[in-house]
Amino acid sequence: MRVEASIVDGPLAPAAAFHADGAGSLLVFEGVVRPREGDRDIGALDYTAYDPMALRQLERLARDVAERFGLLALRVEHSRGRVPVGACSFRLAVASPHRKESLAAIDEFIDRLKRDVPIWKSPPGLPRPPGP
Repeated sequence: MRVEASIVDGPLAPAAAFHADGAGSLLVFEGVVRPREGDRDIGALDYTAYDPMALRQLERLARDVAERFGLLALRVEHSRGRVPVGACSFRLAVASPHRKESLAAIDEFIDRLKRDVPIWKSPPGLPRPPGP
């Protein structure tokens, strides 16, 4: 099982090739900044992270989900800093023998990321949500 996690400054670069020997399913989910946040038009989002805890928890979550769903590989990338509308701020790539494990892993990973990893988003000029 191969697991990679990173937090990078600014928007994510285009995805690098992703594969795993023995995989019957390769899925990549990308989160892109929308032009509206709630009822407000925005031009970007600012992402802040509680370092270095955020990377440790991201790595722990990646290992846990990969083990739980029997993944062959998992790569996760998350932005920190300003990301403009239309740009990618989150990418999760998973490989497994079958599609059901990949689909379930992506769903659980994103739910737990939002709940457990200290990374917050806010439109520029507004205070970020409360956190540590």
